Amino acid sequence: MAIVHQLQTPRLRLRQWKEKDLQAFARLNADDAVMEFFPNTFNLEESKEFAEKYQRKIEKNGWGFWVTERLEDGAFIGLVGLNRVDDLPIGDCVEVGWRLAKDFWGFGYATEAARACLEFAFDELALDEVVAITTVNNTPSRRVMDRLDMIDSGENFEHPRVDDATGLKEHVLYKISRERFLQTTN
Repeated sequence: MAIVHQLQTPRLRLRQWKEKDLQAFARLNADDAVMEFFPNTFNLEESKEFAEKYQRKIEKNGWGFWVTERLEDGAFIGLVGLNRVDDLPIGDCVEVGWRLAKDFWGFGYATEAARACLEFAFDELALDEVVAITTVNNTPSRRVMDRLDMIDSGENFEHPRVDDATGLKEHVLYKISRERFLQTTN
């Protein structure tokens, strides 16, 4: 088992999953607004399966999609983290991703937490590049990618696990190199 890492920003803590997170995570995944750019919402059992998968990956690797909570009151705001992607037509890579509860939108939390993840990816994991993906019409997430100084690669792809009928199949691929991250954060 790897050393389980926890990240902290001025306002947020990114940590390993606990049983107490399941109800808040299930509410997040059942919210139509939060899941607008996903093929469907998730029920409690599906949410539990995802939470357990994320927890196992963190136990194995020391990092992953962490629970993200607000430092001032411990409020569960969602998940932000890193994930190895090896089952999409974009090659073997590490992505940064986020999903926040609606009450926490518009405060810069996704950008703040994702930036901490990028710092971890480049400093601790010594990665050369990190990607971010979303459906082409997910403007809010694309704005976060822009704020992170990620570059739209122009290498759009069809997500193999998304049905054509959803209108969400085409995804964008954003990238940031270690060199670019260091230049834009210094």
